[in-house]
Amino acid sequence: SLSSSSDSSNPSEASASTIKPASNSKRRQQPIINLPPPTPNTFPSWAYEPRDFFEFELLYESKKSLARVGRIHTPHGVIDTPGYVAVATNAALKGVDFRSADKTSQQLIFCNTYHLLLQPGTEVVEGAGGLHAFINRPNGPLITDSGGFQVFSLAYGSVHEELSTGGELKRASTKGKGDSNNQSGSQPAVKVTEEGVVFRSYRDGRKFPLTPESTVQAQKSFGADIIIPLDELPPYHIDPQVLRNSVERTHRWEARSLKEHLNDVKEQAMYCVIHGGLDRDLRRKSVEYLTSLPFDGYAIGGSLGKDSGELMELLEWMMPLLNEDGRGVNNDDG
Repeated sequence: SLSSSSDSSNPSEASASTIKPASNSKRRQQPIINLPPPTPNTFPSWAYEPRDFFEFELLYESKKSLARVGRIHTPHGVIDTPGYVAVATNAALKGVDFRSADKTSQQLIFCNTYHLLLQPGTEVVEGAGGLHAFINRPNGPLITDSGGFQVFSLAYGSVHEELSTGGELKRASTKGKGDSNNQSGSQPAVKVTEEGVVFRSYRDGRKFPLTPESTVQAQKSFGADIIIPLDELPPYHIDPQVLRNSVERTHRWEARSLKEHLNDVKEQAMYCVIHGGLDRDLRRKSVEYLTSLPFDGYAIGGSLGKDSGELMELLEWMMPLLNEDGRGVNNDDG
């Protein structure tokens, strides 16, 4: 059986802190430390037990394609799968209100942590009683992300921009402007360290730190049914070794996020994010590691290819790595 233990001496684990603008004080440059991620036995044994507030019910599975029809039961309602997830970036849908969306049987709605951190902020949402009360949707399930996707878009540009320009558009468009990720000697929009990420607010230019612990704390304040750990989103055009370093860092960040989540579960489920780009070896290692930890569900993230053909090829190869219980299984590379 898995034992419960903690390793407070692990330098990759940061102390919890609220999300506030970063200090302007200069710190000594820290050396790059590529530590192995925490092992499964560093998580409490109870975390591997089924949750009584969160369950996936399998209704049908195709023997030919392995496609499944199911239901996710959450504290705020059922999510039929597969299903359409509406995006309410700042906890508001565009062109329709939540009452109208609910009348169309819209179930899961997605809210962006990055935007909510900057406006209106965690204190306002938590003071209103969490996102469900803030948007007056008490009987509809919600999911929030970590904020990582938007943060790394500041560095690489949108997915469309990065793919269509070979990764050059963001650098070229900001070169010499002094406010982004460029080669002109100016401060980058995003700074990545083992601790986390520091980014500049698009509203007023202030610096904000985002760590595995702080994004989980923010999502606890929001109270969504499903939350996401902090991960790094590398671009499609990337050096293989840089991608490998990114995946390893993401594994450490996701493990730290999970440990923070388990400190106070609050009837929330945490889905990990499997990474590795189009590198099958990295994808396999990501599946093997993340499915060994007590996450409640698994998402496929990172670069998924430059077109639908590469996307489908990746999914057809990778999905059999996950069995119906979400645990990694062996699969040939063919």
